[in-house]
Amino acid sequence: MAYTRRSFLMSAGQAGGYGAAFALMQGMNLIPAATAVTAPDWPRDAGKGSRVVILGAGIAGLTAAYEMGKAGFQCTILEARERPGGRNWTIRNGSRVTFTDGTEQTAAWQPDSYFNAGPGRIPSIHRNILNYCHELGVDLEVQVNTTRSSLLVNPTSFGGKAIEQRQAINDTRGHVSELLAKCVNQHALDQELTGEDRERMLSFLRTYGDLSNEYSYKGSERAGASRLGGAGNVTEELRPPLDMHTLLDADFWRGMLFEEGLDYQATMFQPVGGMDRIAYAFTKRLGRIVQYRAVVSKMGKTARGVRIEYEQSGAKKAIEADFCICTLPAPVLRNMDGDFAPRIRTAINATFFSDAYKIGWESKRFWERSYNIYGGISFLSNHPITLVWYPSAKLFSDSGIVISGYAPETGSPFGALPDLRAKLKASRDAMELLHPGHSSELAHPVYVNWGKMPYSLGGWMSGGGGGGRSSARGQSVNYYDGPYQEFIRPDDRYYYAGDHISHLSAWQEGAVLSAHYAIRLICDRIRNEKTAGASKA
Repeated sequence: MAYTRRSFLMSAGQAGGYGAAFALMQGMNLIPAATAVTAPDWPRDAGKGSRVVILGAGIAGLTAAYEMGKAGFQCTILEARERPGGRNWTIRNGSRVTFTDGTEQTAAWQPDSYFNAGPGRIPSIHRNILNYCHELGVDLEVQVNTTRSSLLVNPTSFGGKAIEQRQAINDTRGHVSELLAKCVNQHALDQELTGEDRERMLSFLRTYGDLSNEYSYKGSERAGASRLGGAGNVTEELRPPLDMHTLLDADFWRGMLFEEGLDYQATMFQPVGGMDRIAYAFTKRLGRIVQYRAVVSKMGKTARGVRIEYEQSGAKKAIEADFCICTLPAPVLRNMDGDFAPRIRTAINATFFSDAYKIGWESKRFWERSYNIYGGISFLSNHPITLVWYPSAKLFSDSGIVISGYAPETGSPFGALPDLRAKLKASRDAMELLHPGHSSELAHPVYVNWGKMPYSLGGWMSGGGGGGRSSARGQSVNYYDGPYQEFIRPDDRYYYAGDHISHLSAWQEGAVLSAHYAIRLICDRIRNEKTAGASKA
């Protein structure tokens, strides 16, 4: 088979990961510069005289109210919970977790302990949510999403011993670089690579894989040391390289390549004190327009707008407005009494949300003291728990909340476990695999399953319209070709927003962008109606 330069880059990416392909493409000046994000630019008086009712005080609803207030709209947010943020929820000491099946838990932690039950990180490329943090005065700190000190473990490989990511990643790079160098030296790629490219490629592989002058991989300082250098005669001793065959058997690739995903690359951020600082910063600016404990019971269209019926603190109420921006997730709307257009009702019924879960434990920070792990994520293969996520906040403090388990439940080995007791045991067992002897330090677990959380009934959009997944961003192809196309079109005076009404599902940035999109549609409608009225006059 003939190799073009394009196919060779693709092969390098498949074998060595995004880092290998990126390094090659950078050297060839094939990486375009990122574009800046512009702020909303609708007229400041675009909504003068117009009333809008917004369903849900999640990030989409809060963004919509905040921006529409700037543009002269009169807004009211109806929020069923007693707090803002929706899935942006930070659990602290005393927080109560109540499921739809009646299960209740209460966090019994140190006063300053917390964990983010929903979103836990903000990528630097998500410029809009970061801009709001700046505008609203939300202090940010670096969120350590990855560290080479974190661990990879498969109970059936390497004797069940956890391997540092730095070793697995760099030994894999070395082995793959050696194989590619052999191909180049054996002239297997001469048909499509010029002599000059061949020499450049060998030079790159020697550096990228830390190969010897003979293009063989014999281990690397990058992979870590069995003994660090010190004073006197204490010299550094490198670790012997891990066997490539065993690395293949271990199936560590998901964890090794996790940080290569576009939305997961450093630098990432988090609000100081918890992710819900963003929601509370919005509500501080919005004031009384946010109505809590307001459970919507019926959505209706009128001759001039919308009428929303709801119950608040035991009293039945109703509100009328010119427009409605609905940010409620599809699983909630599925049981809503609403006069949706048939196409919207079909889209709602065809959209599914994941039952994502997180388990947080309070513990002494043994991962810092004994393992040199400060933030980041360790990954498990061949186990019901797939990851352990270490806190980035309050590094070097005495204790913190560590997450042992975070993923969708449906269809997973974890989801097949019979009850909460078995799930907590699996969570503790995962920590023991990674950190032998330390699982006993875990205490006061809190288990959150978003599929069972009232007024959410899911963590993020997981599919719709028959399934299928895209290769670009892991979202359902049929959802974006089907239900999504209906949600982004107005349903008379109903407009829809939320992270699932964007191509950044599960991210707060997607929620923000969906709000901007809905506002733009409403502003355009008002402008067009005014223009039409003026022409008739």
